Amino acid sequence: MNLTAAWLIIRCMSKRSILASAFFLLAASAAPALAQGYIKCVGNVGRAGVFVDGNYLGPAYRFTLPEKYAVSPGEHEVVLRDPRYEEFRTKVTVEEGKVTKVKFKMTRREPPKGPFGRLRFGGGVRESFLSVAGGDTSAVYINNQFWGYVDEFNNPGSGVLLPPGTYEVRVDSPIYGQINEKVTIEANKVTVIPLRW
Repeated sequence: MNLTAAWLIIRCMSKRSILASAFFLLAASAAPALAQGYIKCVGNVGRAGVFVDGNYLGPAYRFTLPEKYAVSPGEHEVVLRDPRYEEFRTKVTVEEGKVTKVKFKMTRREPPKGPFGRLRFGGGVRESFLSVAGGDTSAVYINNQFWGYVDEFNNPGSGVLLPPGTYEVRVDSPIYGQINEKVTIEANKVTVIPLRW
């Protein structure tokens, strides 16, 4: 609709309908924000992924501090996952405007036996010692299991050790888009999946 047409419509409206429209616009803009509470997970495995009602929110900790995630008030299932530990699962009730702390202790799994190859991500340009994916906490799934987040996999010395074999790697990143790669890991070698801007 162009401005002339809009002006004609407004001129044809009665003063009463203009006032009513203005009232509804003001009321809508003054409507309260959606109610929310927060979940903060505190425990022994900071790299664990936080899942609420089946949805990945991010890591339990970033830079040694526990993260706080906004969720709707009510009952929620919280699951913490890390491939090196048994899954931790609990139910919590979140109150509006309050932080619900989830205290967790995960049990370490038996470490797998080598040999291993290493899988990591790499940027399209020469990397520094800092991650080129700094701040990307998108979940990394290997064979449909949570293994960590993009930041953890993206330094020359980082990545994940895996037994030799073929794996499906999946990521849905707001920065790098969707990654769906089938990779073959060889013993004592590094496999790099390039990140594209």
